[in-house]
Amino acid sequence: MREPLDVLTAMTQDMLDARDRQSRLQLVTDFALRLSPAANHASVRVSAGDGLQVGARSGVGSDRPAPGFRKGQGVMGWVAETGQAARVDDSLRDPRFAPIADRGFEVSSLVSVPIQVRGVTLGVLSLSAPTPYAFTADDETVARLLAQAAAQALVTSELERLAITDAPTLAFNRGYLFPRLKQELERAQKRDETLSILLMDLDHFKRVNDAYGHAVGDELLRAFADTTRAMVRGTDVLVRRGGEEFVLILPGTREHNAASVAERLRLRLANAPLLLRDDLRVQPTISIGVAAWDRHETAEELDERADAAMYEAKQRGRNRVVRARASLRGMRACVAQL
Repeated sequence: MREPLDVLTAMTQDMLDARDRQSRLQLVTDFALRLSPAANHASVRVSAGDGLQVGARSGVGSDRPAPGFRKGQGVMGWVAETGQAARVDDSLRDPRFAPIADRGFEVSSLVSVPIQVRGVTLGVLSLSAPTPYAFTADDETVARLLAQAAAQALVTSELERLAITDAPTLAFNRGYLFPRLKQELERAQKRDETLSILLMDLDHFKRVNDAYGHAVGDELLRAFADTTRAMVRGTDVLVRRGGEEFVLILPGTREHNAASVAERLRLRLANAPLLLRDDLRVQPTISIGVAAWDRHETAEELDERADAAMYEAKQRGRNRVVRARASLRGMRACVAQL
């Protein structure tokens, strides 16, 4: 048992160094194959509503599309539904097993264990082998230990997510803005790409709070955040800067394209009321400042230019999009290149 303990110790240290949930769960499946030589495939699936979403996969067939599973379907679905472990010696003789065409790997025996925290099943860890009777009681014990590590990875990732998330809107919070913006600027610099940001402020938001109360105000902020996320790319980053102000980071986006995004958002709010509680419809407008990175300014300077453009939009009557003025540093750099 000494060797498995050494491997688990190494995995624990690697998980502390891992930066995100995907990396942590990938360590679990990678180490599962090391600790159970009989297995040729390992996977972690995370509960997502009635389904099981792939968290990580290792071994044979991991380069192919993963088959979908729902709770109650197949052995993994049974484990997710019941919260009990399953060790199947011969898949052909187990009625819970769900044969899947074009799986990419053969499953004749498997071990599936629940990933649980305080009795709540967060997902399933499964190991499979192409031969019957491949797994012992010791393999199941190791799988349970790995499932505990996976549970810790999921909990840690959730705590990290909560630490950077604005609860009312589910956008990122202010503390996340500049670290992420600096990261995106560094990426844009390395890849020689563009980047723009929108600084957005809901007009006359105080009137909504005064008329309907702060709870409805929070619902309006959430509806606005949901509307924005639905209209932009998955790679774009929405941050609640504070109050009714939001920043949208648009990687790989030039100023004129960012202005087009801003105008679409402005028109969406101006032309279609947002539905809140009890059929209450509120039709806010929005003032937006657009700033494109000039490849010289810092994240804070870029934010300041977008902020100034947004305030100019307010001063010019609200419900409009204004492009930021060029930075002094950027203008000097352009002159120096002439």
